[in-house]
Amino acid sequence: VQLQASGGGLVQPGGSLRLSCAASGSAFSIRRMGWYRQAPGNQRELVATLSSGGSTNYADSVKGRFTISRDNAKNTVYLQMNSLKPEDTAVYYCKADLLVPGKYYWGQGTLVTVSS
Repeated sequence: VQLQASGGGLVQPGGSLRLSCAASGSAFSIRRMGWYRQAPGNQRELVATLSSGGSTNYADSVKGRFTISRDNAKNTVYLQMNSLKPEDTAVYYCKADLLVPGKYYWGQGTLVTVSS
Protein backbone atom coordinates (compact mmCIF):
# COMPACT_ATOMS: atom_id res chain seq x y z
CA VAL A 1 0.00 0.00 0.00
CA GLN A 2 1.26 3.46 -0.91
CA LEU A 3 -0.18 6.61 0.63
CA GLN A 4 0.09 10.07 -0.91
CA ALA A 5 -0.89 12.93 1.36
CA SER A 6 -1.53 16.46 0.13
CA GLY A 7 -3.35 19.67 0.96
CA GLY A 8 -1.20 21.26 3.63
CA GLY A 9 -0.23 24.89 3.63
CA LEU A 10 -0.31 28.19 5.45
CA VAL A 11 -3.64 29.39 6.78
CA GLN A 12 -4.72 32.14 9.16
CA PRO A 13 -6.33 31.32 12.50
CA GLY A 14 -10.00 30.58 12.01
CA GLY A 15 -9.41 29.39 8.47
CA SER A 16 -9.95 26.01 6.83
CA LEU A 17 -7.94 23.42 4.95
CA ARG A 18 -8.72 20.03 3.51
CA LEU A 19 -6.11 17.31 3.51
CA SER A 20 -6.26 14.35 1.16
CA CYS A 21 -4.67 10.92 1.40
CA ALA A 22 -4.83 8.73 -1.68
CA ALA A 23 -4.15 5.02 -1.25
CA SER A 24 -2.84 2.82 -4.01
CA GLY A 25 -1.67 -0.73 -4.25
CA SER A 26 -3.57 -3.24 -2.12
CA ALA A 27 -6.14 -0.70 -0.93
CA PHE A 28 -8.70 -3.49 -0.49
CA SER A 29 -6.66 -4.75 2.45
CA ILE A 30 -7.15 -1.57 4.49
CA ARG A 31 -9.39 -1.83 7.55
CA ARG A 32 -8.88 1.68 8.91
CA MET A 33 -7.44 4.99 7.75
CA GLY A 34 -6.35 7.77 10.02
CA TRP A 35 -4.70 11.15 10.33
CA TYR A 36 -2.01 11.85 12.88
CA ARG A 37 0.08 14.92 13.50
CA GLN A 38 3.42 15.82 14.98
CA ALA A 39 4.35 19.29 16.11
CA PRO A 40 8.00 20.25 16.68
CA GLY A 41 9.25 18.75 19.93
CA ASN A 42 6.12 16.68 20.41
CA GLN A 43 5.24 13.07 19.85
CA ARG A 44 3.02 12.04 16.98
CA GLU A 45 -0.60 12.05 18.07
CA LEU A 46 -3.87 10.78 16.75
CA VAL A 47 -6.15 13.30 15.08
CA ALA A 48 -8.93 11.18 13.56
CA THR A 49 -9.57 7.68 12.27
CA LEU A 50 -12.18 6.15 9.99
CA SER A 51 -12.78 2.42 9.86
CA SER A 52 -13.89 0.49 6.80
CA GLY A 53 -17.25 0.11 8.54
CA GLY A 54 -17.64 3.86 8.87
CA SER A 55 -16.80 4.33 12.55
CA THR A 56 -14.94 7.51 13.38
CA ASN A 57 -12.76 8.56 16.27
CA TYR A 58 -11.46 12.05 16.99
CA ALA A 59 -9.00 13.57 19.38
CA ASP A 60 -10.77 15.77 21.91
CA SER A 61 -8.80 18.77 20.70
CA VAL A 62 -10.31 18.61 17.22
CA LYS A 63 -13.86 17.41 17.91
CA GLY A 64 -16.40 19.70 16.32
CA ARG A 65 -13.78 21.32 14.09
CA PHE A 66 -12.31 18.49 12.01
CA THR A 67 -14.15 15.90 9.94
CA ILE A 68 -12.68 12.73 8.44
CA SER A 69 -14.37 11.26 5.38
CA ARG A 70 -13.61 9.06 2.41
CA ASP A 71 -14.32 8.55 -1.26
CA ASN A 72 -14.25 4.82 -1.83
CA ALA A 73 -14.20 5.17 -5.60
CA LYS A 74 -10.99 7.18 -5.37
CA ASN A 75 -9.49 5.24 -2.43
CA THR A 76 -9.01 8.62 -0.79
CA VAL A 77 -9.51 9.82 2.76
CA TYR A 78 -10.00 13.48 3.57
CA LEU A 79 -9.57 15.58 6.67
CA GLN A 80 -11.62 18.76 6.60
CA MET A 81 -10.17 21.16 9.13
CA ASN A 82 -12.21 24.20 10.14
CA SER A 83 -11.70 26.89 12.75
CA LEU A 84 -7.99 26.23 12.71
CA LYS A 85 -5.89 27.35 15.64
CA PRO A 86 -2.14 28.02 15.91
CA GLU A 87 -1.84 24.90 18.05
CA ASP A 88 -3.00 22.84 15.06
CA THR A 89 0.32 23.64 13.39
CA ALA A 90 2.08 20.34 12.69
CA VAL A 91 3.10 17.86 10.06
CA TYR A 92 0.04 15.75 9.33
CA TYR A 93 0.47 12.10 8.39
CA CYS A 94 -2.03 9.62 7.08
CA LYS A 95 -1.88 6.03 8.17
CA ALA A 96 -3.44 2.87 6.82
CA ASP A 97 -4.04 -0.07 9.16
CA LEU A 98 -4.38 -3.29 7.22
CA LEU A 99 -6.55 -6.32 7.85
CA VAL A 100 -3.41 -8.19 8.87
CA PRO A 101 -2.95 -7.44 12.60
CA GLY A 102 -0.03 -5.15 13.27
CA LYS A 103 0.51 -4.27 9.63
CA TYR A 104 0.31 -0.59 8.72
CA TYR A 105 1.73 2.06 6.41
CA TRP A 106 2.42 5.78 6.78
CA GLY A 107 2.15 8.49 4.19
CA GLN A 108 4.91 11.06 3.75
CA GLY A 109 3.36 13.91 5.76
CA THR A 110 2.08 17.32 4.81
CA LEU A 111 2.81 20.51 6.73
CA VAL A 112 -0.02 22.63 8.11
CA THR A 113 0.91 26.02 9.49
CA VAL A 114 -1.69 28.17 11.21
CA SER A 115 -0.41 31.67 11.65
CA SER A 116 -1.37 35.26 11.08
